[in-house]
Amino acid sequence: MRVLNRRPGNVGTAASAAMPFVLALVVYVAASGVRLAENPDDKLLPSLATIGEAVERVALVPDRRTGDYILWTDTAASLKRLLVGVAVAAAIGLAVGVPNGLLPWFGAFWSPWVRAMSMVPPLAVLPILFIVFGIGELAKVMLIVLGTAPFLMRDIEQRVRELPREQLVKAQTLDGTTWQIAVRIVLPQVLPRLLDGVRLSLGSAWLFLIAAEAIASTDGLGYRIFLVRRYLSMDVILPYVAWITLLAFLLDYALRRLNRRCFPWYGA
Repeated sequence: MRVLNRRPGNVGTAASAAMPFVLALVVYVAASGVRLAENPDDKLLPSLATIGEAVERVALVPDRRTGDYILWTDTAASLKRLLVGVAVAAAIGLAVGVPNGLLPWFGAFWSPWVRAMSMVPPLAVLPILFIVFGIGELAKVMLIVLGTAPFLMRDIEQRVRELPREQLVKAQTLDGTTWQIAVRIVLPQVLPRLLDGVRLSLGSAWLFLIAAEAIASTDGLGYRIFLVRRYLSMDVILPYVAWITLLAFLLDYALRRLNRRCFPWYGA
């Protein structure tokens, strides 16, 4: 049997997926051991025991000043900003992308603007957002929206234009109105693609969130990372980075499961 036709079973798939993480952990432990052997006070690669103590301190021990559990407070603040920003961006992407792809006159007016907006680096307008909206929650959410909405608008517009033209023609021969065609033919087919687009934009959304929190915030995962970096607290930074990665993976997995549950035909 050719190699390209061989497929791993469930156990093989799980083992193959876990192998890179295990190798990375082994390399880290080995490198940490070498550095700590030369300098026991080295902070660049702390031992797993030191990292475990830091995780216990931020996740299981209340802060002496506020009484909050720092990790969970930061996680709640960051997830709230992220989910609100992504939800607003998805709504805008759907509201603009569908008519852009379905209505020629609408697309002729808005498509060039959307393409131009998608070329603007969102981090470049972050100071403008802080000036206009202040340094509160709205500026952070708006950065996520501005960073992800243009991509979603262009993606949905392209998906609408890729729909078979025969479907639209047949609907019009059955006396379907533009609104009926948009709601009953176009919308059901682009919703699963919208979820895929949101999945693909999650990485960028996290980037914009961390950047906004690092510059102007009093809580959040990005705020905490940039707060402790001045003390070279890698025992806190590394778990926070790993936690952000896990949260991003879980969000991606939840969106994939939602897509399969709501639109089982889409995967096939």
